[in-house]
Formats: sequence, C-alpha cells, structure tokens
Amino acid sequence: MVRMSGNRLWSWSALVMALVVAVMSSPGTRVQARGLVRLEIFSSWTWGSEAEGLKALVQAYEQRHAGVEVVNVATAGSATTNDMAILTARMLGGNPPDSFQAHGGEELASTWVTSGYVEPLTPLYEREGWAAVLPKSLLNIVTYKGDQYSVPVSVHRGNVLWYNKKILDENKLAPPTSWDEFFKVASALRAKGITSLALGDKNKWEAAHLFEDVLLGALGPIGYRGLWNGKTSWTGDSARRALQTYARVLDYANPDHATGTWDSAAQMLIDGKAAMTVMGDWASGYFNSHGWAPGVDYGYVPAFGSAGAFIVISAAFSLPKRAPHREQALNWLRVAGSKEGQEALNPLKGSFCARIDCDPTKFDGYWQSAGKDYVKNVLVPSEVHGSAAPPAFTVAFNDIVSQFVSNRDVVAAQSELQNACSDNKMCP
Repeated sequence: MVRMSGNRLWSWSALVMALVVAVMSSPGTRVQARGLVRLEIFSSWTWGSEAEGLKALVQAYEQRHAGVEVVNVATAGSATTNDMAILTARMLGGNPPDSFQAHGGEELASTWVTSGYVEPLTPLYEREGWAAVLPKSLLNIVTYKGDQYSVPVSVHRGNVLWYNKKILDENKLAPPTSWDEFFKVASALRAKGITSLALGDKNKWEAAHLFEDVLLGALGPIGYRGLWNGKTSWTGDSARRALQTYARVLDYANPDHATGTWDSAAQMLIDGKAAMTVMGDWASGYFNSHGWAPGVDYGYVPAFGSAGAFIVISAAFSLPKRAPHREQALNWLRVAGSKEGQEALNPLKGSFCARIDCDPTKFDGYWQSAGKDYVKNVLVPSEVHGSAAPPAFTVAFNDIVSQFVSNRDVVAAQSELQNACSDNKMCP
C-alpha cells in the first residue's frame, strides 16, 4: 500500500492509474471538442441520481456561457480512493482541473488550503453576496483564517434514524425521539424476534457514522463540537459514557453487520428484516429509488434525541491555483453557488441546497422537512465525512471505532482517540 496526502491509503494500482490519467490529461494531450473551451471539473458524482443532478448543473452553466463545454474528468465507476489519487497526481503535477469537488472544512483545508494549492474565494463571495444566503455555521466550515476557499453547493444531514412504518405500526410503537424511547422500542422489538437496528459496517465508515450520531445525541452540540477542537476530552467522563452508550446501541444490531454496507442495511428495512437504521439522508434516495414513499413506507426522526442539531455534510467546489481556464472556472463557481444552479442540482441529486433561499416546493416530503431543520437547527460538522477533522484523524477514527465494535473496550478506545487527537494537533 502507498500512503499519500491526508494519510489516505491507496493501492499501487490506484497510484499507477492516477499517474497514467494525469499524463493523458496533460495540457499537451487535451482535446477541445468542436472548438469549444473544455472546462474540466473533478467530481465524484459519476453515477445515478448524483450524475443526473450534476448534468442539470452543467446545463445551467452552459446555458449562461456559450462556447464552453463542461467535462467531469473523474473516473466513472471508480472507487473514491482512485479518484483522490488521480486528483492528487494532477494537483501535485501542476496539471489541475479547473475546479474540483470536496467536502468543505478540514478535508479541504488540511490537504489543499494550507499547502497553497487553491485560491481564496473571498472576493467572489463578496461580489455574489453569498454570506447572506449561507448559514453562518456553514460559512465557518468553508473559511480558513478569514478567507473562504470553497463554494458549498449541496448539503446532507448525517443524524437521521430511519424506520419501517409497517413494523412500528403493527407493534404499536412510536418512532423513538430520545435515548429512553430508543432503548424501549429496541427492547420491545427484540423481544418479538425483530432486528431492531440494521447496520452494515464492512467499510468501517458506517460504524463510525453511527458512533458520530451517538456522540451528538449523548454530548449535545457543544460537547460534540468540543471533540474536534480539544474542549471535550476523549478521556473524560462524557466520552466514556458515549462509548458505553454506543456499545449498548450495538447490542441491538444485526449479528452479520460486518459483512454488509449502508445500503444493505437500508435494504433490510425494505425487506422487513429490520425496523430501524441510522444513516445520512442519502438513504432517502435509496428508499425512493426502490419504490418506497416517505411518510407511507418509511419515516424518519433525528437520531438518538438529537433534535435541534443538524450534522451537516456539505459538498463544495474550489478553484485550484494555475487553473487552465480561470475565468470560466470562476463562472462555474458563480453558477454552482447560485439559487438557479442549486435548484437544478439538488432535487435530482437527492440533497438540499446549501443556500437557505431555495424554493422548498422543488423537493420531496423528506427534504421539505429537512430543509426547514437546516435553516433553524444548530449546524455541526461531520468528522466522518470530512468537515470536522483532518483526513489523518478520520482514518484513525474509523479504525478505532471498527476495533471497538469488535472488542467493546471503552478504556482502550478513549486512550486511542485521545492519542489520535493529539497526533493531529487537534487537542492541547
């Protein structure tokens, strides 16, 4: 294995693939179709509803700017690690795309901002008036030392508990909105031989995502935020209680969770094999694509009593230094940050606008509800999905949580998390 930027691990094949693509994409080998300017963006939205949403955003851009062809140069169907290897090879090789997508926050800052590979976008923010239409908490996530470095275009919510309405209704159980209610409902279901909580953590991040939601529900927004800035100690009583609670939650998961993934857990609800699952709201898109309707077949509540808080997972576009078509790239960012662009992208993609002035009637029932929460709730960053902590800590976090799922050793997990926090200079 090869360790590269942000302590991400990539295989030799991924690295070789990245270098080949970087060479093939070099300025000397680029082809401009039909005399158009070829504006290269790098986005992981290469399949399904994400690709459809990106297509609509591209069309909104091309309608405004004739003579420019927007091309997504990420590798369709490739793994995220391969995409990151390709992007890294291009950035480090002096051959960046015109714009690229990343999670706003530490993922971008620790990898590209502090190393000087992207331009500040503060003047663009000022001209477009974006500070007035983005929540302050989200604005803080994309800001580093007073400058904005990315344009958030979509948001997801991380702290959602999804449930099979038929199972809860038939067992005369209300969806749980507090810790006491969750354990009461889970115990009642288990007594009837029903799997309470579907989990698929084959890729580690799914278990880390579940733990992140447990942390928010157990610590509240202030205590949760403190984990990423050193104000809440990983070796303290609150973290210990959160790990103990997490172990108790795991007791209600399906025994074969280590062989599944987040979507196989969602499928367990559709198949009637489990009553609840905890996942980001891309699960809504999965349910919808399988013929399930919100409010009819499935329901949703903030996970583990975290109502009033919103774990925000935001995708954003940035401007590399030495972008081959800088002015066209700035125009791309203008469209991506516009109300028109975000209303084109997000309803198809299965996410919500980063802006707070989008028309809610363009979204389905779940997103109308989540959109209201996005505007009025306390927004907190996701560690698992790139905003709260550097990528190196995310790698360690996923590994430590995965090990904890197996051994339930609270003391060891606390010590290891504190060490990871200190190693990444997040803690005093």
